[in-house]
Amino acid sequence: MVPLSGITILDLTHVLAGPFASQTLQDLGARIIKVERPGTGDDTRAFPPFVQGESAYFATLNAGKQSIALDLKAEGDRAIFERLLARSDVLIENFRPGVMARLGYGWETLHARQPGLIYAAVSGFGQTGPDADKPAYDMVVQARGGVMSITGESNGPPVRVGASIGDIVAGMYLTQGILAALFQRERTGEGAFIDVAMLDSQLAIQEHAVAIASATGVPPGRTGARHPTITPFATYRAEDGFIVIAAGNDAMFARLCTVLGLTIAEDSRFASNAARCDNHALLKRLIETVTLGAPMAHWIQVLEAAGLPTARVQDMGEVLRDPQILARNMVLPVAPHPGGPAFVATGNPIKMSTLPEVRGLPPAPRLDGDRAAILEWLDKPD
Repeated sequence: MVPLSGITILDLTHVLAGPFASQTLQDLGARIIKVERPGTGDDTRAFPPFVQGESAYFATLNAGKQSIALDLKAEGDRAIFERLLARSDVLIENFRPGVMARLGYGWETLHARQPGLIYAAVSGFGQTGPDADKPAYDMVVQARGGVMSITGESNGPPVRVGASIGDIVAGMYLTQGILAALFQRERTGEGAFIDVAMLDSQLAIQEHAVAIASATGVPPGRTGARHPTITPFATYRAEDGFIVIAAGNDAMFARLCTVLGLTIAEDSRFASNAARCDNHALLKRLIETVTLGAPMAHWIQVLEAAGLPTARVQDMGEVLRDPQILARNMVLPVAPHPGGPAFVATGNPIKMSTLPEVRGLPPAPRLDGDRAAILEWLDKPD
């Protein structure tokens, strides 16, 4: 039996944070019933790139889920939705605070009717606080949460992190909250209300920035690829591209100096991590004087032989062909609908002895494509 076998998730979310969470829960064995807007569905159905008119973005985030289109202001659809609620373990939504309550489906109302239901809400700023009602997207919370202030080169403008971490991290925290609530319900029989804010989640992942700002009173700035408190821990130019070298302690730094033929391990400017951080620019020049003389493949081989953490800076095409990634089943085909396009999605990074590895994923649902099957299921005895 897979970990979440028998758990039904009623998923009212769209775009990224909520669908990312429900996709993770599905990877762990839950059944996901995606409730979408009639006519248009999830916004990401209209996001490029498209293959034969279908969104690759939507397909990779919703493979294997079921879809039913419901207008929660229409009497007939509300009746279906309430039957779905009665058969569900978890409700996930990412509307602005108060929207579900105005529809008659707020936490207090549903908890009184169905005490075991877990209600999980993810939003830009959370359910409380002076800005709870403000709209937010990934870039907004990356900016307000401080991530953009430390991302980019020191002499350049703030830069958004390339992955949508404002949404994705919130989705991760939402998943954790749901799993904890399911565990708690096993002991108490009571559901719980989970409130995850994208902004809160951005603060929670900035370990060094919080430490520096709170301890010194000076907020850290942008440092490019360089780690602000460990040196050498950055990208370095090779003859044909960039590699990462992460020498996280004095012993590793000494080995790095030996590999590179640099006689500076005992130099007072570099003998401790604090000194190396103070002199990071000079140290980078000294290292690159050597690394520019040979290609990336040479340095990866030499550095790995010395037990030093290193990697090429790969583009996504290279990542999707990486033997280690492929060996871990992290690139999976998404089965096409008859006559439809095939897509590729990421695999499940959570490897468990009780969770069989999959070699492919079911197709993403057509909008309202599972209505008949869902209604048939509702007609069966619980």
